[in-house]
Amino acid sequence: MIVSLGLLLLCQLIGEVVARGLNWPLPGPVLGMILMLGLLLARERLGRVLPSEVADGTLEKTSNGLLANLSLLFVPAGVGVVQRLDLFASHGVALLIALVISTVLALLATVATFRVVARLLGDKT
Repeated sequence: MIVSLGLLLLCQLIGEVVARGLNWPLPGPVLGMILMLGLLLARERLGRVLPSEVADGTLEKTSNGLLANLSLLFVPAGVGVVQRLDLFASHGVALLIALVISTVLALLATVATFRVVARLLGDKT
């Protein structure tokens, strides 16, 4: 489990270093996830180089454990919101409009992505 957590954090660190070093507008954790995806896709070919936790399912178990407790990470954000209720009182309408528009845009992007992937996979949905 420690090796799996270390590998997850290493991918995030490499993503941060690349994003900041090359001054890319892409967040480091996103680059880290892309790197982790590449490692997982190539784990059969790179089996001798990667730690055994990648091949034996320990990485997946560790990741599922983190995802199962992901809601705990929203507690500090909730506390921050409650501490700044004065901002919500003064900018509430603008925040609500931004929230609704961003939600609609995210849903449209999700639908478009699904349709492109379904078309690429040959599904006529």
